[in-house]
Amino acid sequence: MSNPRELALKSLVKWSESSSFSNIETNTVLTRNTLSEADASLYSMLFKGVIEKCIYLDYAIKQYSKIPNSKIDTETKNILRLSIYQLLFCDRIPEYSAVNEGVNLAKKRSKGFVNGLLRSFLRANKRIKLPKNEDEAFCVKNSIPSDLFELFIKSFDKETAKEILSYGNEKKYLCLRVNTLKVTENIIEEKLKNRGYVSEKSTLANDMLLCDCPISAIKDLIDNGEIFIQDESSRIASQIADAKEGQAIIDTCACPGGKSFSMAIDMKNQGKLYSYDIHKNKLSLIERGALRLGIDIIKTGEQDARALIEEHKGAFDRVLCDVPCSGLGIIFKKPEIKYKSIEDINKLPQIQLDILNNASKYVRVGGYLIYSTCTLNKEENQDNIEKFLLENSDFVAENFQVGNINSQGGVYTFLPHRDKTDGFFVAKMRRVK
Repeated sequence: MSNPRELALKSLVKWSESSSFSNIETNTVLTRNTLSEADASLYSMLFKGVIEKCIYLDYAIKQYSKIPNSKIDTETKNILRLSIYQLLFCDRIPEYSAVNEGVNLAKKRSKGFVNGLLRSFLRANKRIKLPKNEDEAFCVKNSIPSDLFELFIKSFDKETAKEILSYGNEKKYLCLRVNTLKVTENIIEEKLKNRGYVSEKSTLANDMLLCDCPISAIKDLIDNGEIFIQDESSRIASQIADAKEGQAIIDTCACPGGKSFSMAIDMKNQGKLYSYDIHKNKLSLIERGALRLGIDIIKTGEQDARALIEEHKGAFDRVLCDVPCSGLGIIFKKPEIKYKSIEDINKLPQIQLDILNNASKYVRVGGYLIYSTCTLNKEENQDNIEKFLLENSDFVAENFQVGNINSQGGVYTFLPHRDKTDGFFVAKMRRVK
């Protein structure tokens, strides 16, 4: 199959029925289908764009449909979403093309309904009447579930919540971690320049280059282990650990391995680094990555981070807990996260605190415990650290600095609209007794 709209429709139906992850689905589709660069780009834009704007699109369908949304079958609803998305947000796609392609995708019994609704939408100049209530209008316009909006207001003030939730994916560059075991930043900069790409050094994360090149242009550099792709947030969490050569370190929730790789490189590939994860099938990602990067100090293992390994007690200089979280700091990259159940999110803080309490037992006196998430939920972040420090007097908050940013009481929340990074949280603590 090579029709990008048809592929986007199939992916949307799958997402609607199973809440699949958009990045995994996108990678699968692009791997299994031979698409031109333009068609691959169109597929990705339509699939993720519809997910990102889903509430707004459904609100539009509701206004122009004589059939209740709940009565429209999944495939037809996603055809309408796709078509209205193109009419509203894709300036380069002619209106007639968006409508005709939508009708062509529809089954025979639905063609008239799809055609009629889309043409009514066009006759009304694509007008969507938003709710009169300002907060409700914000949620519809930005496709934010109301309970998620309330959660953000609890973590921040309303104005900041709106700034975070309306932030667009402005990051159009790749974040490249330079493997200084093999090359320097300057060498990679020069290689990128020779290929016609401009790069710049990150102002926050060490040994990181930001470049607007496609992955295909640097595949050889990745394959030979000179660089790997790592978000600044991931690098910052490992950077704060301040790993040194000869140390003993544990990465408790390590997959897919970026933080472990970065710490191993900081250690100059000298010392001990245990990379544990509860998902055994993902450990091979770390093992293959370490081999490619020339790292041989990493030892992987299947391990629930809440279960104590007795022989590790008090034996480590650094322990990193990048815990499973709600991911609310990266909704502009993975829009499906917006639609997570608040009930499921509310279960996470206790799991995270259990991991942190268990991991703390591995830290030697004078060693550091690092806690990080890619969420912006106060209960998963500051509240967990406050509870931990209150219940563990042998640990104290340890201030840190990245670029020109200084932590406040050993913690810092990176906000996308302010810091131009993923939304994430980091905390650093030192064991004193």
